[in-house]
Amino acid sequence: MFTGIVEEVGVVRERIPVGPALRFRLTAPGVAKGLKPGDSVACNGVCLTAEEIFPDGFTATAVPETLQRTTLGSVSKGDAINLEAALKAGSPMGGHIVQGHVDGVGEVSGWKDLPNGSGRELTIRIPGAFTRYCVEKGSLALHGVSLTIAAIEDDSIRIALVPHTLSHTNLGRLRAGDPLNFEVDLVGKYVEKLLGGHHGAAGTGTGAAQGKPALDSGSLGKWGYGV
Repeated sequence: MFTGIVEEVGVVRERIPVGPALRFRLTAPGVAKGLKPGDSVACNGVCLTAEEIFPDGFTATAVPETLQRTTLGSVSKGDAINLEAALKAGSPMGGHIVQGHVDGVGEVSGWKDLPNGSGRELTIRIPGAFTRYCVEKGSLALHGVSLTIAAIEDDSIRIALVPHTLSHTNLGRLRAGDPLNFEVDLVGKYVEKLLGGHHGAAGTGTGAAQGKPALDSGSLGKWGYGV
């Protein structure tokens, strides 16, 4: 598990085909200090396993499924990669719950400077099927960075980035038309699953099958939740 707080921007040193998979050697001395083989590292928001550890970096392999569903297949030598090691118990939860299980690839629509040098506003487009998990002032991970949604208009999402984020991640290097990995907030998926378990076909829902109370507005109101 991760929090979307980038620890270091690494650089792709090598890109090595391994059959249909792709092994990356990344220069990242800061992250490498605390790694051991088998540890998880979020690379542009994708959870990969550190394999060989070096003083100045590590290697990790992306399998075909990962290459098809994320931007890692198009990463080139010299590209900058956002890196975050897995969250350790007791560590500050600075962002939000990020699994490193990328939902898909969005596209940068454009940028707008914010007043008084306070940052820049990024507009992206994501597939419409995922916008139902996005809410104003809610969380969204882009290339592994935990961000707050400023506004949603159809399949377009606007996000304000402060100068620190622009200078300490690779997001500021993106241009209109560039692809980027996104992961929606996990909480929305579980809520949908629970509600869907009740509202699905008769007898097929999770709640119905297990004899659990229905999770709907009537039951929530009866239990004291104002809905």
